[in-house]
Amino acid sequence: MRITILTLFPEMFTGLVENSIIKRAIAKGVAEVKLVQIRDYTKDKYNRTDTPPVGGGAGLIQKCQPIVDAIRDNSTPTTHKIMMSARGRTYNQSVAKEYSKMDDLLIVCGHYEGIDERVNSYVDELVSIGDYILTGGEIPAMGIADSIIRLLDGAIASESLEDETFNDNTVEYPQYTEPYDFEGQTVPDILYSGNHTAIDKWRRKQSLLLTKKHRPDLFEKLSLSKQDLKLLAEDPDVTPKWEQEAMEKGHKFIKNK
Repeated sequence: MRITILTLFPEMFTGLVENSIIKRAIAKGVAEVKLVQIRDYTKDKYNRTDTPPVGGGAGLIQKCQPIVDAIRDNSTPTTHKIMMSARGRTYNQSVAKEYSKMDDLLIVCGHYEGIDERVNSYVDELVSIGDYILTGGEIPAMGIADSIIRLLDGAIASESLEDETFNDNTVEYPQYTEPYDFEGQTVPDILYSGNHTAIDKWRRKQSLLLTKKHRPDLFEKLSLSKQDLKLLAEDPDVTPKWEQEAMEKGHKFIKNK
């Protein structure tokens, strides 16, 4: 997959393309990230890419010509072109999965006070990462590129993607590693039981409870199964029978933790 990013500040993306998972994905040929300096396309004799808004107002507005020429020079008829905008559809994991199935994505990063309205007609859609203001579209573009590339085949182990937050409108269950006891906080014994069916059941229950508590907006979207409803109905102050039985059968593993 190729991701082309049009920006006035390509140096901001150094950390994205030269570190960890993204760097390895690029090295393996799983993804290509192309950074394009919008200023290289300006025809302004002073090398400007922005001017004051027509009609007055604060700040500077990015001009049409450099961005449109950069789009034309770095896209094909099959390129999906998006631009970061507060009025765009909200980016989420479902959109990340949608984009990860594409071969060619182009992202336009705005900066300063905004972009000339007419540029909108040269992209396929507007995208927002949330209801807050940043100084430019570079940080949102980094987030989008990162979230897409990690989903591509060969970027990371497929099993690492299976139980992630937002995969089914739930947040992820609690994760633990050694030591068993850290300053009085212990790893739940069920995770040492060796009973993977019970562990999966416990994780599902925790995921549902955490989603209900921290993201009620997501919880309302869930289609709960009969087992989900049964898990949610369990007394929070009593260890359920299925969990107790799993720990009793796995006593030797728990004892040796």
